[in-house]
Amino acid sequence: MQLQGKKIILCVTGSIAAYKAAYLLRGLLKQGAEVQVVMTPYAKEFISLLTLSTLSGRPVLSDFFTKNDGLWNSHVDLGLWADLLLVAPATASTMGKMANGICDNLLVTTYLSAKCPVMIAPAMDLDMFQHPSTKRNIELLKSYGNIIIEPATGELASGLSGKGRMEEPDVIVNRIVDFFAEKKNC
Repeated sequence: MQLQGKKIILCVTGSIAAYKAAYLLRGLLKQGAEVQVVMTPYAKEFISLLTLSTLSGRPVLSDFFTKNDGLWNSHVDLGLWADLLLVAPATASTMGKMANGICDNLLVTTYLSAKCPVMIAPAMDLDMFQHPSTKRNIELLKSYGNIIIEPATGELASGLSGKGRMEEPDVIVNRIVDFFAEKKNC
């Protein structure tokens, strides 16, 4: 329970690696974290709201407003609530939006409102990861103080093999535990 009392926003984007978010969420909860899931609209094509809301015990947020009652999901409140914002998996598209302040969904507006540290775990095919625009966006994100969790090398959904697969959930959870332990010791 090394993350007891920590509030984490788990941001899930539209990647085939979105299935790993369920394992990541379970790992964070086992460590005692309180987790709010925020998804991009495309993420819902890869993993269900029901799965993540059942695991987290909270409604998953994806839209600015709830459809039936008009309640507003405040990105400002979310950004103030969290001790850490984790984007995993992070697609090239979402990283580009984050790097350039393109606020066309709840996830990116929450990112821009966050007052806490941000970790980003990219997930994409090797050619996308090596593209100059992706490299530039990652460097921009790093220059803003974001922590990039480098993708692993291995078999990709495309059938190719190389660097681009999202790091394994247990590795990400350990990085978060280590991050908070280091902050505590400073």
